Amino acid sequence: MTKVELYKSRVFVTIIHLCALGQFAYGLYYSSFEIQRSYKLKTSPNRRLVPESLPQKIKLLSYWSLIIQALYYIVSLVNDFVGTNELTPKKPPAVRRFKDWLMATLAFPVAINVGVTFWTLYAIDRELVFPKVLDPVFPSWLNHVLHTNIVVFIVLELFISYRSYPKRSQGLAGLAIFMGAYLVWIHVVKHYSGVWVYPVLEVLHLPQRILFFAAVVGFTLSLYLLGEFLNNTVWAKEVKLAKRKAN
Repeated sequence: MTKVELYKSRVFVTIIHLCALGQFAYGLYYSSFEIQRSYKLKTSPNRRLVPESLPQKIKLLSYWSLIIQALYYIVSLVNDFVGTNELTPKKPPAVRRFKDWLMATLAFPVAINVGVTFWTLYAIDRELVFPKVLDPVFPSWLNHVLHTNIVVFIVLELFISYRSYPKRSQGLAGLAIFMGAYLVWIHVVKHYSGVWVYPVLEVLHLPQRILFFAAVVGFTLSLYLLGEFLNNTVWAKEVKLAKRKAN
């Protein structure tokens, strides 16, 4: 079955969106409530390493990414039922416009950023992002929901659902504002707690941290451009065909 046939199968697309939402919603629920009830966590001397309260959790970009993914698939499901998945609708409804903007500006670049950055640092030295002492108390499946499956589903979404990208300047500005706000936020956390959100920042000197932050922001903005390129490449023929039929 080709991507065009999948695109035409509204049932298939809806099932994928339901699977994604169910997984990410449960990941949010489990990380917010169930993990703190774990006997292993309660009796572990390393429980301080696992964020307990909501303010502690929202320090992490992984948690923000999970929220964004859950929101995106909620919007996608609403669009599946009351919006439209046409390639080039003449008057796309508001839910479709918001879905396209959310995917392009936040859902795709933030998910890829979190996945690539986490597993790259994990491969270099896992103690910088996910210390071994967490293995007994932090479920491996939740780790993969946070850092692997977000990438799998958002890449799959790229092939089963076309989106109209906003103006590049507007899309990049929205993403830059989000990333800038997050960097300000982790500095606020550092100021009041005296501890960096990520262990990797503890081992970097000021010039190195500046380069690290610049690299992260630059990398994330480049992912926006990558998403736009892939979207246009994957759906080029179908968009041209749809425009010809419309004319």
